[in-house]
Amino acid sequence: MGVLFDECARRHTATTVRLDRPFDIAPDGGSTYAVDELAELVRTAAGWLAAAGAGRGDRVAIVKDNHWDYDLLACAAVRVGAIPAQISAHLSTAALEQLLKRLDAAVLVTSGGVAASCAEDGLDLVSAARATLLLDGYAPGALSLDDVRGQPAPAPRLRPDDDPLVINHTSGTTGVPKLVAHSTRTIIGQLARFESTRMPRIGVRPDDTVVNASSYAHGRTFCWTAVALSMAPRDLVILSRPEPDLADPMLRAHPPTIVEALPAAYVGFRPLTERLDNPFRRVRLFISTYDAVHPPTVRTFLNASAHRSPLWMQGWGQTETGPLTFRFHTRRSLTGVKGSSARHLGWPVPGRTRLRVVDPDTFEPVRRGHPGLVLARTAARCLDYPGESERWEAKRRGPWWNTGDIGVHHRDGHVSLLDREVDRTPQLSCLETEDVLEDRIPQAQECVVLGRTDEPPLPVVVTADGTLPTGAWRRAIRGLPTMQEPVPLTWEQVPRTGTGKVRRALLLEQLTGDTDRPGTGRWT
Repeated sequence: MGVLFDECARRHTATTVRLDRPFDIAPDGGSTYAVDELAELVRTAAGWLAAAGAGRGDRVAIVKDNHWDYDLLACAAVRVGAIPAQISAHLSTAALEQLLKRLDAAVLVTSGGVAASCAEDGLDLVSAARATLLLDGYAPGALSLDDVRGQPAPAPRLRPDDDPLVINHTSGTTGVPKLVAHSTRTIIGQLARFESTRMPRIGVRPDDTVVNASSYAHGRTFCWTAVALSMAPRDLVILSRPEPDLADPMLRAHPPTIVEALPAAYVGFRPLTERLDNPFRRVRLFISTYDAVHPPTVRTFLNASAHRSPLWMQGWGQTETGPLTFRFHTRRSLTGVKGSSARHLGWPVPGRTRLRVVDPDTFEPVRRGHPGLVLARTAARCLDYPGESERWEAKRRGPWWNTGDIGVHHRDGHVSLLDREVDRTPQLSCLETEDVLEDRIPQAQECVVLGRTDEPPLPVVVTADGTLPTGAWRRAIRGLPTMQEPVPLTWEQVPRTGTGKVRRALLLEQLTGDTDRPGTGRWT
C-alpha cells in the first residue's frame, strides 16, 4: 500500500479522481487529480511523517475531518514503514482519548479544528503522541506543516506480510470502539485481491464512474482504495459530506455507474431520486456495507436507475473479518414484497468464509433453522485488538471468530441476522421488526426498536419533522408483538456513529435513563 499510487502511475492508470472539496492535506491543490499527482502527494506526505519522527514499526494516528486523504496519509505512513491508525474525528472526546492511550502513537496527524474541539472537552491532543503534526494552524508544542515541508520521502520500507499493516476501529455502536489490526495478508491479500477479480456484472470496467460516499477512517475504504486504483475506472468521485444538497452537484456533473455508500448516506440521498435530473439514472450496481439497508431504500434506488437490470449488492461482515456473506437484490426480488427483510444476508462467500451457529451458553452447534450465536471462519480475520488483546482472545475459539450476532443458518445455506447478542429480546427480533415498520410507515426515514430487560421493546420512529400520526402507528403494528408507544424523533436527535449507525445504548439511556440491556454483552 505504500507504493500503490506509484505503481498505478507507472502503469499509466488513466483514472481521474474528482473530489467534492479539496483534500485537507492539500487545501490549495484543487478538486481534480490524476493518479501520478496523487502518487506525488503520498510521497510528499511520507516526507512530512518522516520529518515528524515516524519510522519502521511506529504507530501513526490520523484524526481529522472526513475525507479520502485519510487513506493517502495511511499509504504515506506505510511507505515509511510505520503502521497507520485511522481514527474518526466523529468519536466522542472520551472515546478518542481512550483509543489514543491504547495506541501510544509516535506521531499524531490532526487538524487545528479537531485539536481545538478536544481542548474544549479537556483533552490535549498535542500531548497524546510523542509528536503531533497539525495540518492547519498552530498550537504550542505541535509541529506545523511549515516545520516538516521539504523533507524528501524516504525509499519505501517494506515490512513482512504478516506484520500489522493498518489499524482501524469498529463503529462503536455499543460503547468505546475496539481498535482492529490487520496485516497485508489479511486486508490486502485476502480481501482486496478477491474483490479485484473482474467478475461479470459486478466488476469495475474501464468506462465506469465509481462514486464512494463513506466514512474514510474505516478499514472498508482502505481496502476499497487498493481495489479502486487497481481496477482503474474512468472516474473516481469522492463524496466526503453525506448531505444531499452538497452531494447533488457532484452526482449530476458525474453521473455514476457504480455507487458505494454508507446506509445513512443512501437514506439521505433518497430525495435526489425524485428530481427531474435524477443523478442515479445510469447506475448498474449499488453497494452497501457496514449495516443492512431497509427494503424501502433499496427499492427506491433500484427503481431510480434507468439501467435494464440494476443490482444491489449487500455485504455483511465486520471490521475484524471483512465481508462474510453477500446478497444481491433486483427490482423483481423486491417488487411488491411488503414487510420483506433485509436481514436475509445471503450466503457465505464460497471457498472463503464458513459460518456456524451455536448455543450462546454451551457453544454447542444448533440445528439449521434455529437461532443462535454466529461464529465465522475466514483467513481474513484480524490480528489483534491493540491495547485489548484479552478481549480479542475472548472472541476467538480456535479458528472460529465470535461475531457477537444472533442469527439463523437456514437449510439452503443462507443466513439471516436477528439482533446483536447484547440487544436480543425474547419478544421479537428488533432488526426484522424495524424492516416491517419502515415498509408500513411511508414517512419514516428510519425505525429503531430498542430491547428492554423487563419491559416490552421501545420503538423509535425517525421522521423529517419528528412527528408521527397515531393512526399511522396503529396501522403499522397490526400483527406485530406488543411494543411500547413509539417515540418520534428527527434524524439529528438520534445519536450515531461516524458511519451513521444508531448508538442504541446511548439512545436508550437518553430516552429512559436506563442503561440495562437484555443481552449479556459478553462479546461486544
